[in-house]
Amino acid sequence: MKNCIHKIVCSATAGLILLSACKKDEARISFQGGTAPALTSTVSDSISLPVTDTTRTAVTFSWTNPNYQFSNGISSMNVSYYLEFDTASGFNSSKLQTVGISANLSQTFSVAQLNAILANGMGLTTGSQHTVQVRVVSFMSPYTSTSQPIGTLASNTLSYSVTPYAPPPAVAPPKSGTLYIVGSAVADNWANPIPAGDLAGETFTMLSPTHFQLITNLVGGAEYKLIGVNGSWTDQWSVATADTYPNGGPFVYNGANCIAPSASGSYLIDVNFQTGKFTVTAH
Repeated sequence: MKNCIHKIVCSATAGLILLSACKKDEARISFQGGTAPALTSTVSDSISLPVTDTTRTAVTFSWTNPNYQFSNGISSMNVSYYLEFDTASGFNSSKLQTVGISANLSQTFSVAQLNAILANGMGLTTGSQHTVQVRVVSFMSPYTSTSQPIGTLASNTLSYSVTPYAPPPAVAPPKSGTLYIVGSAVADNWANPIPAGDLAGETFTMLSPTHFQLITNLVGGAEYKLIGVNGSWTDQWSVATADTYPNGGPFVYNGANCIAPSASGSYLIDVNFQTGKFTVTAH
């Protein structure tokens, strides 16, 4: 009997020791950090963007692995990266653009690809020289969509002089140079041509060949389209899927009906063919 009790006590004690050892091992595994990636590129000072050779390589960026470490060794988790482009070294201006990259340690941009980031993405004035800052940010992907990235590290910053060119617009603008709104959301419903008495209130102002604006009253939840010639349905612009983006978004040529915001009122409609996006904001 004594031997049996002794065996039970010994087994229980061994189990507690083993459990304690496991807990200590788990506690010892901790994130130790990493080394900020070092960013380099194939060019220095300036990046050439010739409109006559848009398919050629403009620049290749490369960076070192941050070698994230845990207390039990180098991490086996996937490392992801963002290449950030901005006009300010703080990388917090309204011009900031990011390019997501999986596990690669380099990224090549053609002239057209980089120009699209600068002209369309950042909205830099074409034909003018600008200074652009570039850096890479590394992180380990979160465990879930709600988890925060682990070990975010920013590289050194590289600075370049660039002169973007005007890329082809994302959506072809009206050849007529005019733009009108028709539909149940406006005063004259789907009347086309728009009656002369209401034409001024349904005609966009051309800010540039690819940029138009109009302030007009919209009926909440009603539909509309944009047309290029008053009295013709040949050229029209709207959303790809009916009744989407009441406050603006991407638009296409000859799409489905747009839908106005839910509340009736005066709105500023901004249509940018260069970026292929429009906005509808209360005025």
